[in-house]
Amino acid sequence: MSLGHLLLAAGAGVLAGAVNAAAGGGTLIAFPALIAAGVGALEANITCSVGLLAGYGGGTLAYRRELTGQAGRVRALIPAGILGGVAGAVILLATPAHAFRTLAPFLILVSCALLAAQPRLAGGLAARGGGPRPTAGPAAWAGVLVAAVYGSYFGAGLGVLLLGVLGILVRDGLQRLNALKGLLSLVINAAGVAVFVASGRVDWAYAAALGVGALLGGTLGVRVARRLSGRALRAGVVGLGVVVAVVLLVGG
Repeated sequence: MSLGHLLLAAGAGVLAGAVNAAAGGGTLIAFPALIAAGVGALEANITCSVGLLAGYGGGTLAYRRELTGQAGRVRALIPAGILGGVAGAVILLATPAHAFRTLAPFLILVSCALLAAQPRLAGGLAARGGGPRPTAGPAAWAGVLVAAVYGSYFGAGLGVLLLGVLGILVRDGLQRLNALKGLLSLVINAAGVAVFVASGRVDWAYAAALGVGALLGGTLGVRVARRLSGRALRAGVVGLGVVVAVVLLVGG
C-alpha cells in the first residue's frame, strides 16, 4: 500500500459519493480504483461498502429538506432495507473469492445497463407527477427487499434499482423520491457493513480513504442533482464500468 494508492482511493471516494447522491452507480468508480491498487475483488467490494457509507450519510443530510413529510414511508420501508442488507452481506461472505471474481464483471455490466437506463426512468417519473402517498404498501416493501439483497451483495446499481421501485410504486416528485432512495441506501449499506465489519475482511486504510472522499462527494452530489443534468457523468461512469468489466474478463 502506497500514499499514491490511498490518494487514488480518496479521489475515487469523492467521485463515487457524488455519483451515488446524484445518479447512483458510485461503486463502479470505487471498485476499479481498489482493484487498481491491488486489492482482491471480494475484499474490494466489501471495502467499498464500508467506505462509501459516509457518502450516503452526507447525501441524506443534504437532502433533508426533501425528506420532510416522508416519515411514514421511511418507517414502512426501513425493515425491508435492514433485512435485505444483512441477507445480501451474508450471501456475499458465503461466496468463495474465486467465484465472486468470476461474477464481478457480469455484475458490473448489469449495473452499467441499469445506470444507462436511468434517464428514461427519470423522465417517466417526472411526467407522472401526482400527489404523494402517505405510506408505502407491501409491493414497495418487497421491491426494496429485493433491491437491498442485491445492493448489499454488490453495491453498484442499488440506487437505480431503488429509484425504479419507488418510482413505480410510490407517487411523488423525482427529487423527493431521490432523497428517499438515498436514505434507504444508507440503511441498506449500514446493515451490510455491520456484517462485513464482524467478518474481519475490511481493508480499513482504504475504507477510511474512501470514506473521507465519499462524505465530501455525497454532499456535493446533491447540489449537482438539484441543478445539473447528469448525462455526461452517467455516460462516463457507464463507459468506465464497461472497460473495467472487459479488463476483468480478459484478465480472469
